[in-house]
This record gives sequence, structure tokens and C-alpha cells, in this order.
Amino acid sequence: MGGADSSKRIPRVDLPADVRMDTIAVREGLPATPWGENAEALFLTSSFNHPDAATAARRFANEEEAFVYSRFSNPTVMMMERRLAALEGTEACIGTSSGMAAIMLVFMGLLKAGDHVVCSQSVFGSTIKLLQGEFGKFGVESTFVSQTDVAAWRAAVKPNTKLLFAETPSNPLTEVCDIAALAEIAHGAGALLAVDNCFCSPALQQPVKLGADLIVHSGTKYLDGQGRVIAGAVCASEALVNDKFVPVMRSAGMSLSPFNAWVVLKGLETLSIRMRAQSEKTLALARWLEAQPQVSKLYYPGLPSHPQHELAMRQQSGLGGAVVSFVVQGDTPEAARANAFAVIDATRICSITSNLGDTKTTITHPASTSHGRLTEAQRLSAGITQGMIRVAVGLEDVEDLKADLARGLHSL
Repeated sequence: MGGADSSKRIPRVDLPADVRMDTIAVREGLPATPWGENAEALFLTSSFNHPDAATAARRFANEEEAFVYSRFSNPTVMMMERRLAALEGTEACIGTSSGMAAIMLVFMGLLKAGDHVVCSQSVFGSTIKLLQGEFGKFGVESTFVSQTDVAAWRAAVKPNTKLLFAETPSNPLTEVCDIAALAEIAHGAGALLAVDNCFCSPALQQPVKLGADLIVHSGTKYLDGQGRVIAGAVCASEALVNDKFVPVMRSAGMSLSPFNAWVVLKGLETLSIRMRAQSEKTLALARWLEAQPQVSKLYYPGLPSHPQHELAMRQQSGLGGAVVSFVVQGDTPEAARANAFAVIDATRICSITSNLGDTKTTITHPASTSHGRLTEAQRLSAGITQGMIRVAVGLEDVEDLKADLARGLHSL
């Protein structure tokens, strides 16, 4: 938006070109107002005044970059967008009302009737429902493949394939896809690769450096980090954001509120510190869980037992992230479900909720919550069984978390 004249562009923070991620996380955004505030301002306004009618006309025509209406342009939202884009290493970012709104914006901005999408079968259940159910009604074709089978991705590509969509690590099995390999497949077919980076965040993984074209976020998770607000974002090139996504946002209105953007903006300041600490605690907890006789299977990329451990360590800055999933024993699906419920219900520290990314550890039964709307066949094809429990580790003492889970495990 805007022309080459810098006087008609919204100014940027004056930072050295070579500043590192931890500095970007607390400094990128917009310059301070004339009042000189040190903390970023919260602009709770629906609209913005213009000096005259001619200026308003230029701004609405995108001839002059300015804030016009908070449905699609707001200073606080822009601060969050600029900071997240800088952390992800992309040219631009657009905030949305939720993570699912971000995914919907990608699909609406890039796809039309007759187009085809290749998608991991291990993505979040709502993503499958949105793509297969809602966009399927409007003539968008989709093929779901194994997250980790590069050959399956390649074989699924068709002449009308426009987008490859992956979530890595996946929820809740923490399956890791080879981002660089998928980018090569997508670009060879003239398509784009979108990666949901929710589990890792840019603190651990920057998909654009591995060839991804778009990065999708649920800001509700680690970007906020304390379970306070619902938010989402899409990071991509300026061309994609301005030409494909902003027009849809202006019409469809899946806008991120300034207050929620401000909360996420402040959460980004501690993102790197939190992700490192939570990953370390999760590794310790995963090692303990793997040794428990009541646990029949465990999924955590930070352990050598994970099928994609080496790939995860290359892509995720040597850390496994803060989510671990495990399966409790049970002779039948019904027995396994009952045992999983017993472990969850015995906890006194963990929060029983399907959200993740919080400083408080959360525990959930994916088959009946986050993936509950899928059919049993869809769940099983994604590896989600009735005995599976997902733990998103927060910042509590890991010994207390072990004791909390042991209470239920040792009763089985």
C-alpha cells in the first residue's frame, strides 16, 4: 500500500539492520507517538480522522499509506504484524481474529472453484473440516496425505494444485514434515507452501528460511503465551499480503482487535525465553513418561525415539517444543479411553483444557476434544486413539508435573 514517496508511508522503528531475534521481539513495531511512551500504545478506536477530503480520498484509494478504519488498519495491530513478520523473516504479516480465521483467509485469498489443495492428514481437526467441508462446497478439491511421507505429497499433486498445507509439528502426534522437501514439490508444481507454525513459533522454527511461502499462526497459543486472548496471523511476502489477503480482509472482516493485538505484541517480548524454558521442561517430562510402564507409546520430537527426531532437531533449533503426547494402556478402545480419563481427572495441577501454549500446563484428551468432530476413521487415520493424552507443558516445576501425572498413571 502506498507509493514510493516515503512521506506517504507509515514510518518504521529505526533499528540497525543486523539486530537479532531477541532484540526484534521487544523493539520492532511503530515509532512512539509525540508523547514519547516507552510501552507500545493501545489504539482503541474504530476510525481515524483525515485533514481534508482529498487526503481521505487518497488514503481510501491506497495512494497514501495511513490508518483508515480498524477493520483493516490500526496502529496497534500493525505493531504486532511488523514484529511477528520480522521474527518469522517475512516481508509482511496480516493479523486475524483467530488462528482459524488466518487459515480461512489463506484459503479465501488463494483458492477458487476448481483449484486443488494437498494437505497433511495430521493438521488440526478444524482445518480438515474447513477445507474438506466448507471449501469443498464451493468447488475446492482437497487431498489429504501422510504428514511425513514426501512421496505421498509428490504423488498427490495435480495440474490444478495451487497450495500445499502442513502443520509441523502436528497436533497432537507431533509429526514433523520436511519443510524444504515440501517447498521443492510445491514450487515445482507452480504452487505455494503454507506452514502452520503454531507449535514451534519463530523462536524455534522459521519455515520461510526452509522455502515456505506462507506461515500461519494461532496467536492464541505461544505468541500470547498466557492464555488470555484469541488471535491469528498470516506471514508472507508483501505481494501476497497486500494483493491477496488485505482485499479479502477489507470485505470479509475477520479482523484482529487492537486489544488482542496489544496482548500478543507484549507476549512476543518473552516468546524466546518461554519457548526455551518450556522445551527444556517438556524434554525432562517426556523422558520420565517414556519410562512409565503404563505408557504404551510416547510422541515427542526431542527424544531419539521419535521417528523424525533428527529432522526436528535441524528444523527446530535443536529443541523439541513444549507439547508431548502419550498413549496409556488399555485392552480395548473403551478401556483405553477410561484409563486416559482417569489420568486426566487425577491431576490437581494441570489445567484440563484443549488450549495450549500457556505458562500453565494443560492436559486434554484429543479424541474427544480438539479432534472430537472428526469421525473415528478420520481420527485413526491420523493416529489419534482413545488412549491418547496431550500435555502442553508450562512453566511449573517439572517434578510437580511428574507427581501430578503419576497420581493417575500409577493407579492404572
